[in-house]
Amino acid sequence: MFSYRHAFHAGNHADVLKHTVLIATLQHLTQKDAALTVLDTHAGAGLFRLDGDYAATSGEAGDGILRLVPPAVLKEPLAPALQAYVDMVGAFNQGNVTRVYPGSPFITQRLLRDRDKLKVFELHPTDLRALAGNVAQLEAGRQVAVLHEDGFEGIKKFLPPPARRALVLCDPSYEIKSDYGRVLDMAADSLKRFATGTYAVWYPIIPRPEAHDLPRRLKTLATKAGKSWLHATLTVKSSKVTGAADGQARRPGLPASGMFLINPPFTLKAALKPALPQMAELLAQDHHASHTLESGG
Repeated sequence: MFSYRHAFHAGNHADVLKHTVLIATLQHLTQKDAALTVLDTHAGAGLFRLDGDYAATSGEAGDGILRLVPPAVLKEPLAPALQAYVDMVGAFNQGNVTRVYPGSPFITQRLLRDRDKLKVFELHPTDLRALAGNVAQLEAGRQVAVLHEDGFEGIKKFLPPPARRALVLCDPSYEIKSDYGRVLDMAADSLKRFATGTYAVWYPIIPRPEAHDLPRRLKTLATKAGKSWLHATLTVKSSKVTGAADGQARRPGLPASGMFLINPPFTLKAALKPALPQMAELLAQDHHASHTLESGG
């Protein structure tokens, strides 16, 4: 159950989507004076070296964040939401070389105020040690808590939060098929515990029934609960399996992913509207690249 390591995928197109949405969401939520609690259910190591062994093995950042930063040359200015993401990654690096990629915990912590709290959950023992060490360097004191727990279950004790304001980010690996059902159960349970929280779910768009059902079921859940929702997807290439020269089937890797939010900031759709087409254009790996953006409630 512990085979998934996000370092292989750090800074890929899915991270570009997820972290652009995360930053835009946090920028809105931190405008109110009341304290905010952020719960990150699957934190990973928190900080990644793009020139390290794991990242270099897959090179996925080359088709993700590295297409958006120097020495890449862009034809036009980035949309504000996408530029904010690029600026965030740049803040963790020096000069024009991007060697470090911040995961969700570090992006979140950078945007929080002193009164806000961040709880990060991680089960993988190696990632947990790396996460704890990385967080310790922040000297964030009691603002950030690293918990060796199953995030699906662990968030329950923090809902509702003291100041009645929360963002939950849920992005499991989905290597285990049951993760899809657990995400839905988590969202349903969380809405019962704290109906006004903002819930952000990342998921892969792959040829698996559960992957296609998840956003539809989340939409049904939000609608029945009378809550607003937003659904954004980014596709960078075809999902078709192709034949290689040696006769072996060649799988395309992750072709697309989505972000589904319940109780999203009312500003989020307008922020993503110009950013998503730019992502699709700049991160395209073939002519199947596209995006979608819909909302309701």
